[in-house]
Amino acid sequence: MASSAGMRKIVAASLIGTTIEWYDFFLYGSAAALVFNKLFFPTADPLTGTLIAFVTYAIGFLARPLGGVVFGHFGDKVGRKKLLVLSLLMMGGATFAMGLLPTYAGIGVGAPVLLTVLRLVQGFALGGEWGGAVLIVSEHGGEEHRGFWASWPQSGAPGGNLLATGVLALLASVQSEEAFLSWGWRVPFLLSGVLVAAGLWIRISVAESPVFLAAQTRARRDESAGGAKAPAVEVLRRSWREVLTAIGTRFGENISYYVLTSFLLVYVTTHLGLHKSSALDAVLIGSALHFVTIPAWGALSDRIGRRPVTMIGSVGMAGWAFAFFALVDSRSFAVITVAVTVGLLLHGAMYGPQAAFISEMFDTDVRYSGASMGSQLASIVAGALAPIIAVELLKDFGSSVPVSVYLCGAALVTTLTVAFARETRGRSLTAVRAAPAVPGQRTSAPAGQPFDAA
Repeated sequence: MASSAGMRKIVAASLIGTTIEWYDFFLYGSAAALVFNKLFFPTADPLTGTLIAFVTYAIGFLARPLGGVVFGHFGDKVGRKKLLVLSLLMMGGATFAMGLLPTYAGIGVGAPVLLTVLRLVQGFALGGEWGGAVLIVSEHGGEEHRGFWASWPQSGAPGGNLLATGVLALLASVQSEEAFLSWGWRVPFLLSGVLVAAGLWIRISVAESPVFLAAQTRARRDESAGGAKAPAVEVLRRSWREVLTAIGTRFGENISYYVLTSFLLVYVTTHLGLHKSSALDAVLIGSALHFVTIPAWGALSDRIGRRPVTMIGSVGMAGWAFAFFALVDSRSFAVITVAVTVGLLLHGAMYGPQAAFISEMFDTDVRYSGASMGSQLASIVAGALAPIIAVELLKDFGSSVPVSVYLCGAALVTTLTVAFARETRGRSLTAVRAAPAVPGQRTSAPAGQPFDAA
Protein backbone atom coordinates (compact mmCIF):
# COMPACT_ATOMS: atom_id res chain seq x y z
CA MET A 1 0.00 0.00 0.00
CA ALA A 2 1.35 3.42 -0.95
CA SER A 3 1.83 6.24 1.55
CA SER A 4 -0.61 9.15 1.61
CA ALA A 5 1.83 11.32 -0.34
CA GLY A 6 2.44 8.49 -2.79
CA MET A 7 -1.28 7.93 -3.26
CA ARG A 8 -1.86 11.61 -3.96
CA LYS A 9 0.82 11.52 -6.67
CA ILE A 10 -0.68 8.36 -8.22
CA VAL A 11 -4.20 9.78 -8.09
CA ALA A 12 -3.03 13.08 -9.62
CA ALA A 13 -1.31 11.29 -12.50
CA SER A 14 -4.36 9.13 -13.21
CA LEU A 15 -6.79 12.02 -12.86
CA ILE A 16 -4.86 14.39 -15.13
CA GLY A 17 -4.31 11.76 -17.79
CA THR A 18 -7.93 10.58 -17.68
CA THR A 19 -9.21 14.17 -17.79
CA ILE A 20 -7.18 14.82 -20.95
CA GLU A 21 -8.43 11.61 -22.59
CA TRP A 22 -12.05 12.41 -21.78
CA TYR A 23 -11.54 16.00 -22.94
CA ASP A 24 -10.51 14.62 -26.33
CA PHE A 25 -13.38 12.13 -26.45
CA PHE A 26 -16.12 14.50 -25.28
CA LEU A 27 -14.89 17.29 -27.51
CA TYR A 28 -16.00 15.20 -30.47
CA GLY A 29 -19.46 14.70 -28.97
CA SER A 30 -19.98 18.42 -28.40
CA ALA A 31 -18.62 19.23 -31.87
CA ALA A 32 -20.91 16.59 -33.41
CA ALA A 33 -23.91 18.40 -31.94
CA LEU A 34 -22.76 21.92 -32.81
CA VAL A 35 -20.28 21.90 -35.71
CA PHE A 36 -19.69 18.59 -37.52
CA ASN A 37 -23.28 18.34 -38.75
CA LYS A 38 -22.68 21.55 -40.72
CA LEU A 39 -19.04 21.17 -41.78
CA PHE A 40 -18.68 17.44 -42.41
CA PHE A 41 -22.26 16.19 -42.91
CA PRO A 42 -24.22 19.05 -44.54
CA THR A 43 -27.88 18.17 -45.20
CA ALA A 44 -31.10 20.13 -45.72
CA ASP A 45 -32.57 18.85 -42.44
CA PRO A 46 -30.56 19.94 -39.36
CA LEU A 47 -31.71 16.95 -37.28
CA THR A 48 -30.71 14.53 -40.04
CA GLY A 49 -27.24 16.06 -40.26
CA THR A 50 -26.91 15.86 -36.49
CA LEU A 51 -28.04 12.23 -36.57
CA ILE A 52 -25.36 11.36 -39.14
CA ALA A 53 -22.74 13.20 -37.06
CA PHE A 54 -23.77 11.18 -34.01
CA VAL A 55 -23.41 7.95 -36.00
CA THR A 56 -19.70 8.71 -36.44
CA TYR A 57 -19.68 9.67 -32.75
CA ALA A 58 -20.99 6.17 -31.99
CA ILE A 59 -18.32 4.55 -34.15
CA GLY A 60 -15.80 5.62 -31.55
CA PHE A 61 -17.67 3.52 -29.01
CA LEU A 62 -17.53 0.48 -31.29
CA ALA A 63 -13.73 0.59 -31.16
CA ARG A 64 -13.67 0.81 -27.36
CA PRO A 65 -14.24 -2.92 -26.62
CA LEU A 66 -11.49 -3.83 -29.08
CA GLY A 67 -9.21 -1.34 -27.34
CA GLY A 68 -10.27 -2.81 -24.00
CA VAL A 69 -9.36 -6.35 -25.10
CA VAL A 70 -6.00 -5.39 -26.64
CA PHE A 71 -4.96 -3.00 -23.87
CA GLY A 72 -6.35 -5.38 -21.25
CA HIS A 73 -4.31 -8.29 -22.61
CA PHE A 74 -1.04 -6.38 -22.63
CA GLY A 75 -1.89 -4.51 -19.44
CA ASP A 76 -2.26 -7.85 -17.65
CA LYS A 77 0.97 -9.08 -19.26
CA VAL A 78 3.42 -6.16 -19.24
CA GLY A 79 1.87 -3.67 -16.81
CA ARG A 80 -0.65 -0.89 -16.32
CA LYS A 81 1.75 2.07 -16.67
CA LYS A 82 3.11 1.35 -20.17
CA LEU A 83 -0.38 0.97 -21.61
CA LEU A 84 -1.62 4.17 -19.97
CA VAL A 85 1.19 6.12 -21.65
CA LEU A 86 0.34 4.56 -25.03
CA SER A 87 -3.38 5.29 -24.72
CA LEU A 88 -2.70 8.95 -23.96
CA LEU A 89 -0.42 9.29 -27.00
CA MET A 90 -2.95 7.67 -29.33
CA MET A 91 -5.88 9.74 -28.08
CA GLY A 92 -4.02 13.03 -28.17
CA GLY A 93 -2.57 12.41 -31.62
CA ALA A 94 -5.99 11.60 -33.12
CA THR A 95 -7.63 14.65 -31.55
CA PHE A 96 -4.87 17.01 -32.67
CA ALA A 97 -5.17 15.64 -36.22
CA MET A 98 -8.94 16.37 -36.19
CA GLY A 99 -8.13 20.03 -35.72
CA LEU A 100 -6.15 19.97 -38.97
CA LEU A 101 -8.75 18.21 -41.13
CA PRO A 102 -10.20 19.89 -44.22
CA THR A 103 -14.01 20.03 -44.24
CA TYR A 104 -16.58 18.64 -46.69
CA ALA A 105 -16.46 21.91 -48.64
CA GLY A 106 -12.72 21.40 -49.15
CA ILE A 107 -12.31 17.74 -50.15
CA GLY A 108 -15.84 16.36 -50.28
CA VAL A 109 -16.55 12.86 -48.96
CA GLY A 110 -12.91 12.38 -47.95
CA ALA A 111 -13.44 14.74 -45.01
CA PRO A 112 -16.04 12.64 -43.12
CA VAL A 113 -14.06 9.47 -43.96
CA LEU A 114 -10.89 10.85 -42.36
CA LEU A 115 -12.90 12.15 -39.41
CA THR A 116 -14.39 8.69 -38.88
CA VAL A 117 -10.97 6.98 -38.98
CA LEU A 118 -9.62 9.35 -36.34
CA ARG A 119 -12.73 8.75 -34.25
CA LEU A 120 -11.97 5.01 -34.35
CA VAL A 121 -8.47 5.69 -33.04
CA GLN A 122 -9.98 7.78 -30.23
CA GLY A 123 -12.34 4.98 -29.25
CA PHE A 124 -9.60 2.35 -29.35
CA ALA A 125 -7.39 4.45 -27.06
CA LEU A 126 -10.17 5.24 -24.59
CA GLY A 127 -11.08 1.54 -24.44
CA GLY A 128 -7.72 0.90 -22.82
CA GLU A 129 -7.57 4.05 -20.69
CA TRP A 130 -10.37 3.47 -18.21
CA GLY A 131 -9.29 0.06 -16.95
CA GLY A 132 -5.65 1.02 -16.52
CA ALA A 133 -6.34 4.36 -14.81
CA VAL A 134 -8.70 3.01 -12.16
CA LEU A 135 -6.64 -0.15 -11.60
CA ILE A 136 -3.32 1.55 -10.99
CA VAL A 137 -5.00 3.62 -8.27
CA SER A 138 -7.03 0.71 -6.83
CA GLU A 139 -4.00 -1.57 -6.69
CA HIS A 140 -1.77 0.99 -4.95
CA GLY A 141 -4.31 1.78 -2.24
CA GLY A 142 -5.61 -0.18 0.73
CA GLU A 143 -9.03 -1.73 1.18
CA GLU A 144 -10.40 0.76 3.70
CA HIS A 145 -10.44 3.81 1.41
CA ARG A 146 -10.35 2.18 -2.02
CA GLY A 147 -13.73 3.58 -3.05
CA PHE A 148 -12.55 7.13 -2.37
CA TRP A 149 -9.13 6.87 -4.04
CA ALA A 150 -10.38 4.91 -7.07
CA SER A 151 -13.20 7.40 -7.66
CA TRP A 152 -10.77 10.21 -8.49
CA PRO A 153 -9.95 8.89 -11.98
CA GLN A 154 -13.73 8.77 -12.47
CA SER A 155 -13.75 12.52 -11.94
CA GLY A 156 -11.69 12.71 -15.13
CA ALA A 157 -14.92 12.24 -17.11
CA PRO A 158 -16.67 15.39 -15.84
CA GLY A 159 -13.27 17.07 -15.69
CA GLY A 160 -12.74 16.39 -19.39
CA ASN A 161 -16.29 17.40 -20.21
CA LEU A 162 -15.85 20.54 -18.12
CA LEU A 163 -12.70 21.41 -20.02
CA ALA A 164 -14.14 20.63 -23.46
CA THR A 165 -17.43 22.40 -22.81
CA GLY A 166 -15.64 25.35 -21.19
CA VAL A 167 -13.38 25.91 -24.19
CA LEU A 168 -16.33 25.64 -26.60
CA ALA A 169 -18.48 27.93 -24.44
CA LEU A 170 -15.69 30.52 -24.30
CA LEU A 171 -15.22 30.46 -28.06
CA ALA A 172 -18.98 30.64 -28.64
CA SER A 173 -19.23 33.72 -26.42
CA VAL A 174 -16.40 35.70 -28.03
CA GLN A 175 -16.78 34.66 -31.67
CA SER A 176 -19.44 35.15 -34.26
CA GLU A 177 -21.14 32.05 -35.67
CA GLU A 178 -19.24 32.53 -38.94
CA ALA A 179 -15.83 32.75 -37.25
CA PHE A 180 -16.58 29.76 -35.04
CA LEU A 181 -17.54 27.61 -38.05
CA SER A 182 -14.63 28.93 -40.11
CA TRP A 183 -11.72 28.30 -37.72
CA GLY A 184 -12.74 28.70 -34.07
CA TRP A 185 -13.89 25.08 -33.67
CA ARG A 186 -10.34 23.90 -34.48
CA VAL A 187 -8.78 25.58 -31.43
CA PRO A 188 -9.99 23.04 -28.80
CA PHE A 189 -8.73 20.12 -30.92
CA LEU A 190 -5.28 21.65 -31.45
CA LEU A 191 -5.09 22.48 -27.74
CA SER A 192 -5.03 18.72 -27.11
CA GLY A 193 -1.39 18.59 -28.19
CA VAL A 194 -0.34 20.83 -25.30
CA LEU A 195 -2.47 18.94 -22.79
CA VAL A 196 -1.09 15.55 -23.84
CA ALA A 197 2.50 16.72 -23.42
CA ALA A 198 1.72 17.83 -19.86
CA GLY A 199 -0.15 14.60 -19.12
CA LEU A 200 2.69 12.41 -20.36
CA TRP A 201 5.25 14.20 -18.21
CA ILE A 202 3.17 13.45 -15.10
CA ARG A 203 2.05 9.93 -16.03
CA ILE A 204 5.57 8.65 -16.83
CA SER A 205 6.69 9.47 -13.28
CA VAL A 206 4.24 7.02 -11.64
CA ALA A 207 5.45 3.65 -10.34
CA GLU A 208 3.95 0.40 -11.60
CA SER A 209 1.25 -1.26 -9.46
CA PRO A 210 2.81 -3.45 -6.72
CA VAL A 211 -0.16 -5.81 -6.90
CA PHE A 212 0.48 -6.33 -10.61
CA LEU A 213 4.22 -6.87 -10.07
CA ALA A 214 3.49 -9.61 -7.54
CA ALA A 215 0.97 -11.22 -9.90
CA GLN A 216 3.48 -10.99 -12.76
CA THR A 217 5.97 -12.99 -10.72
CA ARG A 218 3.37 -15.70 -10.13
CA ALA A 219 2.45 -15.63 -13.83
CA ARG A 220 6.07 -16.27 -14.83
CA ARG A 221 6.08 -19.33 -12.61
CA ASP A 222 2.86 -20.51 -14.26
CA GLU A 223 4.36 -19.95 -17.72
CA SER A 224 7.37 -22.07 -16.84
CA ALA A 225 4.95 -24.78 -15.72
CA GLY A 226 2.84 -24.36 -18.86
CA GLY A 227 -0.22 -23.10 -16.98
CA ALA A 228 -0.61 -19.50 -18.17
CA LYS A 229 -3.40 -18.55 -20.60
CA ALA A 230 -4.43 -15.39 -22.44
CA PRO A 231 -6.13 -12.99 -19.96
CA ALA A 232 -9.09 -12.34 -22.30
CA VAL A 233 -9.77 -16.08 -22.54
CA GLU A 234 -9.32 -16.60 -18.83
CA VAL A 235 -11.66 -13.79 -17.81
CA LEU A 236 -14.47 -15.19 -19.98
CA ARG A 237 -13.87 -18.69 -18.63
CA ARG A 238 -13.63 -17.77 -14.95
CA SER A 239 -15.51 -14.49 -14.60
CA TRP A 240 -18.15 -14.15 -17.34
CA ARG A 241 -20.82 -13.42 -14.71
CA GLU A 242 -18.76 -10.52 -13.41
CA VAL A 243 -18.34 -9.19 -16.97
CA LEU A 244 -22.14 -9.21 -17.38
CA THR A 245 -22.54 -7.55 -13.98
CA ALA A 246 -20.12 -4.81 -15.01
CA ILE A 247 -22.10 -4.23 -18.22
CA GLY A 248 -25.39 -3.97 -16.34
CA THR A 249 -23.87 -1.70 -13.70
CA ARG A 250 -22.67 0.70 -16.38
CA PHE A 251 -25.82 0.56 -18.53
CA GLY A 252 -27.97 3.23 -16.86
CA GLU A 253 -24.96 5.30 -15.85
CA ASN A 254 -23.62 5.39 -19.42
CA ILE A 255 -26.91 6.23 -21.12
CA SER A 256 -27.89 8.89 -18.60
CA TYR A 257 -24.58 10.73 -18.97
CA TYR A 258 -24.78 11.11 -22.73
CA VAL A 259 -28.45 12.10 -22.62
CA LEU A 260 -27.76 14.72 -19.94
CA THR A 261 -24.80 16.20 -21.83
CA SER A 262 -24.46 15.44 -25.56
CA PHE A 263 -28.16 15.03 -26.40
CA LEU A 264 -29.05 18.08 -24.31
CA LEU A 265 -27.08 20.27 -26.75
CA VAL A 266 -29.23 19.00 -29.63
CA TYR A 267 -32.49 19.28 -27.69
CA VAL A 268 -31.87 22.85 -26.54
CA THR A 269 -30.63 24.20 -29.88
CA THR A 270 -32.75 22.25 -32.39
CA HIS A 271 -35.98 21.47 -30.52
CA LEU A 272 -36.28 24.48 -28.22
CA GLY A 273 -34.56 26.97 -30.54
CA LEU A 274 -32.30 28.40 -27.83
CA HIS A 275 -28.70 29.53 -28.29
CA LYS A 276 -26.07 26.81 -27.77
CA SER A 277 -24.59 28.76 -24.86
CA SER A 278 -27.67 27.94 -22.74
CA ALA A 279 -26.85 24.24 -22.86
CA LEU A 280 -23.07 24.63 -22.81
CA ASP A 281 -23.11 26.86 -19.73
CA ALA A 282 -25.59 24.60 -17.91
CA VAL A 283 -23.40 21.55 -18.56
CA LEU A 284 -20.36 23.58 -17.50
CA ILE A 285 -21.87 24.40 -14.10
CA GLY A 286 -23.26 20.90 -13.60
CA SER A 287 -19.92 19.31 -14.53
CA ALA A 288 -18.07 21.42 -11.97
CA LEU A 289 -20.27 20.08 -9.16
CA HIS A 290 -20.16 16.61 -10.68
CA PHE A 291 -16.35 16.70 -10.57
CA VAL A 292 -16.11 17.45 -6.85
CA THR A 293 -18.94 15.17 -5.68
CA ILE A 294 -17.86 11.93 -7.40
CA PRO A 295 -15.12 11.31 -4.76
CA ALA A 296 -17.70 11.98 -2.04
CA TRP A 297 -19.89 9.19 -3.45
CA GLY A 298 -16.80 6.96 -3.62
CA ALA A 299 -16.00 7.70 0.03
CA LEU A 300 -19.61 6.93 1.02
CA SER A 301 -19.28 3.55 -0.69
CA ASP A 302 -16.36 2.80 1.63
CA ARG A 303 -18.74 3.22 4.57
CA ILE A 304 -22.01 1.65 3.41
CA GLY A 305 -20.98 -0.43 0.38
CA ARG A 306 -20.78 -0.11 -3.40
CA ARG A 307 -24.27 -1.45 -4.08
CA PRO A 308 -26.33 0.94 -1.88
CA VAL A 309 -24.62 4.05 -3.27
CA THR A 310 -25.01 2.88 -6.86
CA MET A 311 -28.71 2.23 -6.29
CA ILE A 312 -29.21 5.70 -4.83
CA GLY A 313 -28.13 7.02 -8.20
CA SER A 314 -29.96 4.53 -10.43
CA VAL A 315 -33.31 4.74 -8.61
CA GLY A 316 -33.03 8.51 -8.43
CA MET A 317 -32.23 8.73 -12.14
CA ALA A 318 -35.26 6.60 -13.03
CA GLY A 319 -37.48 9.25 -11.45
CA TRP A 320 -35.47 12.28 -12.55
CA ALA A 321 -35.71 11.18 -16.20
CA PHE A 322 -39.19 12.72 -16.40
CA ALA A 323 -38.51 15.81 -14.27
CA PHE A 324 -35.37 16.60 -16.29
CA PHE A 325 -37.06 17.40 -19.61
CA ALA A 326 -40.01 19.10 -17.93
CA LEU A 327 -37.54 21.53 -16.36
CA VAL A 328 -35.50 21.98 -19.56
CA ASP A 329 -38.71 22.78 -21.45
CA SER A 330 -39.10 25.88 -19.25
CA ARG A 331 -36.42 27.53 -21.48
CA SER A 332 -35.09 29.25 -18.35
CA PHE A 333 -31.30 29.04 -18.07
CA ALA A 334 -31.44 28.80 -14.28
CA VAL A 335 -33.98 25.97 -14.38
CA ILE A 336 -32.07 24.13 -17.12
CA THR A 337 -28.94 24.37 -14.98
CA VAL A 338 -30.78 22.87 -11.99
CA ALA A 339 -32.08 20.04 -14.18
CA VAL A 340 -28.58 19.20 -15.48
CA THR A 341 -26.88 19.56 -12.10
CA VAL A 342 -29.28 17.29 -10.22
CA GLY A 343 -29.08 14.74 -13.03
CA LEU A 344 -25.27 14.74 -12.91
CA LEU A 345 -25.26 14.43 -9.12
CA LEU A 346 -27.41 11.29 -9.42
CA HIS A 347 -25.14 10.04 -12.18
CA GLY A 348 -22.19 10.56 -9.83
CA ALA A 349 -23.74 8.20 -7.29
CA MET A 350 -23.61 5.45 -9.94
CA TYR A 351 -20.23 6.49 -11.30
CA GLY A 352 -18.27 7.22 -8.10
CA PRO A 353 -18.24 3.69 -6.59
CA GLN A 354 -17.95 2.03 -10.01
CA ALA A 355 -14.15 1.98 -10.24
CA ALA A 356 -13.71 0.11 -6.96
CA PHE A 357 -16.82 -2.02 -7.54
CA ILE A 358 -15.67 -3.34 -10.92
CA SER A 359 -12.00 -3.63 -9.91
CA GLU A 360 -12.95 -5.80 -6.95
CA MET A 361 -14.84 -8.25 -9.16
CA PHE A 362 -11.72 -9.68 -10.86
CA ASP A 363 -8.42 -11.38 -10.00
CA THR A 364 -5.19 -9.44 -10.63
CA ASP A 365 -4.03 -11.59 -13.55
CA VAL A 366 -7.21 -10.81 -15.53
CA ARG A 367 -8.33 -7.58 -13.83
CA TYR A 368 -7.32 -5.18 -16.63
CA SER A 369 -9.01 -7.43 -19.22
CA GLY A 370 -12.14 -8.04 -17.14
CA ALA A 371 -12.66 -4.43 -16.09
CA SER A 372 -12.00 -3.13 -19.61
CA MET A 373 -14.20 -5.70 -21.35
CA GLY A 374 -17.14 -5.19 -18.99
CA SER A 375 -16.99 -1.41 -19.07
CA GLN A 376 -16.33 -1.06 -22.80
CA LEU A 377 -18.91 -3.61 -23.97
CA ALA A 378 -21.42 -1.51 -22.04
CA SER A 379 -20.30 1.51 -24.04
CA ILE A 380 -21.56 -0.11 -27.27
CA VAL A 381 -25.06 -1.00 -26.08
CA ALA A 382 -25.40 2.08 -23.89
CA GLY A 383 -23.35 5.23 -24.52
CA ALA A 384 -22.77 4.71 -28.24
CA LEU A 385 -26.46 4.44 -29.02
CA ALA A 386 -27.83 6.87 -26.45
CA PRO A 387 -27.57 10.13 -28.48
CA ILE A 388 -28.68 8.35 -31.68
CA ILE A 389 -31.73 6.75 -30.04
CA ALA A 390 -32.61 9.99 -28.26
CA VAL A 391 -32.37 12.06 -31.47
CA GLU A 392 -34.41 9.47 -33.39
CA LEU A 393 -37.11 9.41 -30.69
CA LEU A 394 -37.27 13.20 -30.73
CA LYS A 395 -37.43 13.23 -34.52
CA ASP A 396 -40.18 10.59 -34.70
CA PHE A 397 -42.39 11.77 -31.83
CA GLY A 398 -41.53 15.48 -31.57
CA SER A 399 -41.63 15.08 -27.77
CA SER A 400 -39.20 14.41 -24.94
CA VAL A 401 -41.50 11.88 -23.22
CA PRO A 402 -40.18 8.83 -25.17
CA VAL A 403 -36.62 9.94 -24.32
CA SER A 404 -37.59 10.08 -20.64
CA VAL A 405 -39.03 6.55 -20.85
CA TYR A 406 -35.79 5.37 -22.48
CA LEU A 407 -33.67 6.99 -19.77
CA CYS A 408 -35.87 5.61 -16.99
CA GLY A 409 -35.70 2.08 -18.42
CA ALA A 410 -31.91 2.23 -18.62
CA ALA A 411 -31.66 3.30 -14.98
CA LEU A 412 -33.92 0.42 -13.93
CA VAL A 413 -31.65 -2.07 -15.74
CA THR A 414 -28.76 -0.91 -13.57
CA THR A 415 -30.94 -1.02 -10.46
CA LEU A 416 -31.89 -4.66 -11.07
CA THR A 417 -28.31 -5.65 -11.95
CA VAL A 418 -26.87 -4.17 -8.78
CA ALA A 419 -29.71 -5.54 -6.65
CA PHE A 420 -28.67 -9.09 -7.58
CA ALA A 421 -24.90 -8.45 -7.55
CA ARG A 422 -22.54 -9.39 -4.72
CA GLU A 423 -21.21 -6.63 -2.49
CA THR A 424 -17.45 -6.25 -3.06
CA ARG A 425 -16.45 -3.73 -0.37
CA GLY A 426 -13.64 -5.14 1.74
CA ARG A 427 -12.35 -7.66 -0.76
CA SER A 428 -8.59 -8.02 -1.07
CA LEU A 429 -7.16 -7.33 -4.52
CA THR A 430 -4.24 -9.69 -3.84
CA ALA A 431 -6.42 -12.74 -3.19
CA VAL A 432 -7.10 -15.16 -6.05
CA ARG A 433 -10.42 -16.79 -6.72
CA ALA A 434 -10.42 -20.56 -7.15
CA ALA A 435 -10.74 -21.92 -10.69
CA PRO A 436 -14.34 -22.96 -11.51
CA ALA A 437 -13.36 -26.11 -13.34
CA VAL A 438 -12.65 -28.11 -10.15
CA PRO A 439 -15.84 -29.89 -8.94
CA GLY A 440 -16.92 -28.91 -5.46
CA GLN A 441 -14.43 -26.07 -5.14
CA ARG A 442 -15.73 -22.67 -4.05
CA THR A 443 -15.51 -20.15 -6.90
CA SER A 444 -16.18 -16.92 -5.09
CA ALA A 445 -16.15 -15.48 -1.63
CA PRO A 446 -19.22 -14.49 0.39
CA ALA A 447 -20.26 -10.90 0.01
CA GLY A 448 -17.86 -8.54 1.70
CA GLN A 449 -15.18 -11.20 2.25
CA PRO A 450 -11.85 -11.79 0.47
CA PHE A 451 -11.53 -14.59 -2.02
CA ASP A 452 -9.71 -17.73 -0.94
CA ALA A 453 -6.00 -17.38 -1.51
CA ALA A 454 -4.67 -19.66 -4.20
